[in-house]
Amino acid sequence: MTEPAGRIRARIYHEDTDAGGIVYHTAYLRFAERGRTELLRTLGHDHRSLRVREGGGFVVRSMVIDYAAAARLDDEVEIETKVVDVKGASLFMRQTVMHEGRTLVSMDVRLAFLGAGGRAMRLPAAVRETFDRYPGEGN
Repeated sequence: MTEPAGRIRARIYHEDTDAGGIVYHTAYLRFAERGRTELLRTLGHDHRSLRVREGGGFVVRSMVIDYAAAARLDDEVEIETKVVDVKGASLFMRQTVMHEGRTLVSMDVRLAFLGAGGRAMRLPAAVRETFDRYPGEGN
């Protein structure tokens, strides 16, 4: 599949680490959220516009995380986000946090699109059309 993908960089700050200067496991969730948000923004679907135009937005439905190695204070990490599959009301993304080319953390993330009242709804046509440009399984 040719997948829409994005990469961002993040510096590891003191607030991201434990007392030993190692990134605390939940900090990777923030990095992943930034990566997903920036990819969607690049594709023309920032969260605010989705709410206003489409009456809903993406939320994390499920996530599987593999912590292979740790980032440390002052490291610069790269977060890669790829859309792997698109379903009627959800997206499946694979995210990788790397440092100096080495994979530290990988995440498989399912996003659901929720409308008013927190109910799942089909992806809006404009969103679906964006991902239909990328042929592959599930599209």
